[in-house]
Parts: sequence; C-alpha cells; structure tokens
Amino acid sequence: MRISCPYCGERGLEEYSYLGDATVTRPRDGGGAGGDAWNDYVYLRDNPSGLHRELWYHAAGCHAWLVVTRDLQNHAIASVALARDVALAREFGE
Repeated sequence: MRISCPYCGERGLEEYSYLGDATVTRPRDGGGAGGDAWNDYVYLRDNPSGLHRELWYHAAGCHAWLVVTRDLQNHAIASVALARDVALAREFGE
C-alpha cells in the first residue's frame, strides 16, 4: 500500500505509523463528562467494512499527521488530508 503525503508525495507504507480510528471524538467537556461518555470514548470501537477514516503519522518523512480514507475491503485509498485541516473543518462545521 502506498500513501500520498500532501508534502512529500507518494511513499511506501513502511514510512508511516498507523494510529487508529480518525472518527472517534473526545468528549467536549473534558472531566465534566459522565462516566458513560468516557467509557464509550476509550473502549468502544466499530468494526467497519468499506470506506473508513484512519489516522496515520508520517514518521520517516515530514512528520505530518494525516487522515487517510480507505476501503477496508481492498485497501484502496480514496483520499488523504492533513489531520489539522480535518479537525478545523469538523470544529467549524465545514
């Protein structure tokens, strides 16, 4: 599998570190959130099939955090975006 970094271009998988599900969001009110909200955040994960957003780190390159959308059935990458841009779009509802 090859990932196209926005800064470095297309690189092999060995340059990246997989860091998990990019769709999980931390409870907004921090320590004030109920125990159920934190339990869900820390322990509950879906086992999706098809397109899924994942967090990757370009460890052997530019050290960028990326959100990679790929098909989990055939590993085809649909899109790659900087995690910063994805987070800003989520925060401002774009």
